[in-house]
Amino acid sequence: MATTKDFQEYVLEQFADLEGIVCRPMMGEYLLYYNSILFGGIYDNRVLVKIVESNFHFQMGKEIPYKGAKPMYMIDSLEHKEHLYEIVVATCKDLKPKEKKRIK
Repeated sequence: MATTKDFQEYVLEQFADLEGIVCRPMMGEYLLYYNSILFGGIYDNRVLVKIVESNFHFQMGKEIPYKGAKPMYMIDSLEHKEHLYEIVVATCKDLKPKEKKRIK
């Protein structure tokens, strides 16, 4: 089941006050970036973030985004924007920005 457009729009509304969020479509799902850092995505109407040491203390459950993928943490509640932002910022502390491809 692919993510619905309504759910994707709801997630982006919840992130509206957090500058630097970008959502890119990818094969029926969506990748989420914060300040050019890929930190998670929207998969089957679930918001999942990469598992890193800096977000361990949020005690989120693990989910598989799609068959064959590594587990990710699932954000259970999207209603509390401040908590949502804390998770995103903490997750990105241990991740590197996407490097731009050089054309030779």
